Amino acid sequence: MKKILLSASLVLMLFSCQNEDSSKVIATNNASAQRRCASQEVLERQLKEDPTLAARMNKIEEFTENFSKSHPNYRLVNGKIEIPVVVNVLYKTTAENISLAQIQSQIDVLNNDYNALNSDYNQVPAAFSAVKANVGISFVLDQVIRKSTTKTSWGTTDAMKKTAKGGLAPTSPTTKLNLWVCTIGGGILGYAQFPGGSSATDGVAIDSKYFGLSGTANYPYNLGRTATHEVGHWMNLRHIWGDATCGNDLVSDTPTHDSANFGVPTYPHYSTCSGTPIEMTMNYMDYTDDRGMYMFSLGQKSRMDAVFAVGGTRASFRN
Repeated sequence: MKKILLSASLVLMLFSCQNEDSSKVIATNNASAQRRCASQEVLERQLKEDPTLAARMNKIEEFTENFSKSHPNYRLVNGKIEIPVVVNVLYKTTAENISLAQIQSQIDVLNNDYNALNSDYNQVPAAFSAVKANVGISFVLDQVIRKSTTKTSWGTTDAMKKTAKGGLAPTSPTTKLNLWVCTIGGGILGYAQFPGGSSATDGVAIDSKYFGLSGTANYPYNLGRTATHEVGHWMNLRHIWGDATCGNDLVSDTPTHDSANFGVPTYPHYSTCSGTPIEMTMNYMDYTDDRGMYMFSLGQKSRMDAVFAVGGTRASFRN
């Protein structure tokens, strides 16, 4: 297991990412066969565009580490926080204009996955049973906003979040989680904005082909886990391999992964990193197929708790 040693230089090294390793992961991807999340790539772009972002995110990491040490058994008010969700649907085709039933199915998946109510939670191996977590965060559908467009794909430059680009601006982003459902293109399933970024682009974008349980949802990403993964980023979780070979995801109870995992790896799957630990391939923050991911860890829960704590970057969601 990893020990977190947080410093400004470590955070800046993490955020600068290692392009050689990222390109290695991306090069192995097939749009129809392997998961691809663009959250880290978008973060790298935002760091280049905003010289003050790294400093803000470093402060968030310092707060998170201090919070985890001083609140090991922290609970939110009544044990939970409820997040209103605004779903922004951008469509050109009838298929892209997904149904309310498909949207609600995604909200249901988020509630199950973040409250350990998912039917596959009992599949967590005994080796990880002591660290599997009920995050205790709930989601409620607040509003669905639909807009017809002429765009065939939106990319990862946040165009879908900007009215000037033909998209939809976020609704009350400091108190509501905004999801944009559209065709992203380029084999990208979705991407999220990490805490610390601009409220004007805050939220999660998910391709309509990988959203919810019905309608346009395509196997092997038809169980709503793309949203579970991306909302994890929105709550300050990193990819479990740290976006580098044997990288650091800033969580102490997740094993060191040598790289992303795809498909549904046979358990136990051993890391090639120091100590050759069994990798937590069933963690939502890996790149496995939807049916292969079904747990968060207690360390990840602590990071998410810190985001919503008093003084945390998303504390406004407590109101």
